[in-house]
Amino acid sequence: MMNNPVKRVVLAYSGGLDTSVIIKWLIERYNCEVIAFSADIGQGAELAGLKEKAIKTGAKKIFIKDLREEFVKDFVFPMLRAASVYEGAYLLGTSIARPLIAKAQMDVAMAVKADAVSHGATGKGNDQVRFELTCYSIDPHIRVIAPWREWDMKGRADLVRYAATHGIPVPVTKAKPYSSDRNLFHISFEGGILEDPWAEPPADMYVITCSPEKAPAKPVYVEIGFEDGNPVSIDGKRLSPAKLLALLNEIGGAHGIGRVDMVESRYVGIKSRGVYETPGGTILHGARRAVESLTMDREVMHLRDSITPRYSELIYNGYWYSPERLVMQRLVDEATVGVTGVARMKLYKGSATVVGRKADKSLYHPDFATFEEDTVYDQKDAEGFIKINALRLKIKAMMDKGAGKGRGR
Repeated sequence: MMNNPVKRVVLAYSGGLDTSVIIKWLIERYNCEVIAFSADIGQGAELAGLKEKAIKTGAKKIFIKDLREEFVKDFVFPMLRAASVYEGAYLLGTSIARPLIAKAQMDVAMAVKADAVSHGATGKGNDQVRFELTCYSIDPHIRVIAPWREWDMKGRADLVRYAATHGIPVPVTKAKPYSSDRNLFHISFEGGILEDPWAEPPADMYVITCSPEKAPAKPVYVEIGFEDGNPVSIDGKRLSPAKLLALLNEIGGAHGIGRVDMVESRYVGIKSRGVYETPGGTILHGARRAVESLTMDREVMHLRDSITPRYSELIYNGYWYSPERLVMQRLVDEATVGVTGVARMKLYKGSATVVGRKADKSLYHPDFATFEEDTVYDQKDAEGFIKINALRLKIKAMMDKGAGKGRGR
C-alpha cells in the first residue's frame, strides 16, 4: 500500500518555517495536492494571515478549525482531573494538544478523501509519536508522511536555504534562537540557546508571564469554583472552559505564575531541556487539590494518585487514545465525582498558594479532629488500633533480636 501514488495529502500546518517548506516539498516529492489544516487552540496572533500564507506557498486549500472550547473541556480538564504532572514538573501543555490536532486533521482527511496525512515533527522528538499514534488509532490503514524522516535536510539552515530557493515567504530572524509552541494551556520553548542546561533562559523570552521580580508588590486573591473536579467559575462568575482558562492565564501571568525550567526524558530515549509558561494550569492544579482535600475519600485519592505517574506518561508519550488511558480516565472521573467546592488562591510574585477552601459536602469537620471532647471518636480506641498495626513490626523486631543473639554465640 505504501507504494501507491499519493494524490492528496492533509498537512498539519502552523505557518512556520518547517510546514511552509513541507507544502512545497510534498508537491515536488509526491506530485500531489496539499490541503493545509490548522487548529485554533489558542495560539492567538500566530494564526493571523495563515490562510493567505498557505495558499501562496502552494496549498490547494486550508481548513482552520476553532477547537479552543473542545481543547479545554475534553482534553485539558480530564488531564487535570488526573492530577497529571510529568517528571514532577511538566503540566503537559504541548503533549495534550497533539491528540486533538491529529484527530481534527483526520476528520479533514476523511472529509476530503485524502490518501495521506503529514506533519512537521522531527524524527528526534515526541510529537511524531503523538501525531501518528492518534492517526493510526482512528484509521489503522492511513498513510503518514513525515518529511523529517525522508528528506536530506538536516536542520534549520537547510530549510532556510530551501525556502529562499523556492521563493517561500518565511520570516526568519536571529532575534529568537529557539523554537516555541503555544496553545491556550501553555507556551513552550526549546532548542537553540536553551540546549545548554546551565544557561539561564533570556529574560525577554517569556511571553505570557512577567518576571516574578517585576510582578506587583501586592498579592491578588482569586476564588475558583469546582463541580465534580472541573473548574466552572472565577470569583463567583461562571465561565466556559476556554474563557475560564484564558482569564486565569491573564491573571496568573501578571503575577509571574507558572514558569518551569526542566530537563525531561523524551519517549525516544533522548533528554531535552524545556522551558514552559503555564500560569492558568498551575493555579488550577493547586486549587483543585485544595478542594479534593476536603471532598475526596483518602483511599480513593491515594488510588487516583498512584496511577497519576503512569497516566501522565501515557499523555507525554502519545497514548491519549489507548485503551489503558481510557480505562484510567474512567477511574479518575469516578474519583472526582463530588469534588465540588471553592478554593481561594493567593497569587504573589511567582507563587500560587492555597489560602482557603470550602465545600458543602466536606469530609472535614473540626469536631472530628479537635482535641476537645467529642462523640464521634473515642481516644481510648487508638490503643487497640496502634497495637494491631504494630503487630508485624513487633514480630520483625523479635525475630531480628533473636537472630542477633544467635550470631553472637
